[in-house]
Amino acid sequence: MDELRLLIDLHKDGPRQGPGGDYETRLAIALSGLKNAASLRIADIGCGTGASTLVLARELDAHVTAVDFLPEFLARLEDIASRAGVADRVTTLLASMKALPFAESGYDAIWSEGAIYNMGFAAGIEAWRKYLKPGGVLAVSELTWLTDRRPEELQAHWEREYPEVDTASGKMAVLERLGFSPIAYFTLPEHCWLDNYYRPLQQRFPAFLDQHQDSEAARAIVSAEEKEISLYRRYKAFVGYGYYIARKATP
Repeated sequence: MDELRLLIDLHKDGPRQGPGGDYETRLAIALSGLKNAASLRIADIGCGTGASTLVLARELDAHVTAVDFLPEFLARLEDIASRAGVADRVTTLLASMKALPFAESGYDAIWSEGAIYNMGFAAGIEAWRKYLKPGGVLAVSELTWLTDRRPEELQAHWEREYPEVDTASGKMAVLERLGFSPIAYFTLPEHCWLDNYYRPLQQRFPAFLDQHQDSEAARAIVSAEEKEISLYRRYKAFVGYGYYIARKATP
């Protein structure tokens, strides 16, 4: 079984596929200025099983297009949205974030929590900008250095895993260079990592290993996840997710 299939099996039943929280999504909504707008069209790109999608659908007068390239995640999102009573506000779309079938200037807002790294921060922002209406809102959470200097072990790990990791000022500069005016920024607190993502993930490890007969490939995935969790616990003062909210600038 290939690594992608194993990762799907590990993450598909999780409430989140990365750090985050409902309160933090609501905070981003409040900072975005969208709360009182009507008939919004929003794209949630890399939605996973839909944690942020559901908050957007509940909190805003909006229709949310939830995009992911994994049908297993979208099927779970559809089930959860139906049980939550917001299915009429959500449309799932099976697509790659690198090849979105969107019309230009079609959306009031683009959301992407913990997913833009799959494309790269700069590449994603540059590619998605054209889908926003003039003055449209971009809201993304992204791996961010929290200090100017970091322990060598942490620096080496994340520069290997995600070379675009940078400070908030570096990310803001990218947003400005690519045609956005930053509105707000905050960092995700520790509970978004430990309580909302890592601990539920660790609780699924035994069943995941049992499902895959404790195979070498399954154990390698668990080992890699445990290493990341250990790094976060030791070095959480130096790295986290920054939440960036920006507006599409117009000439």
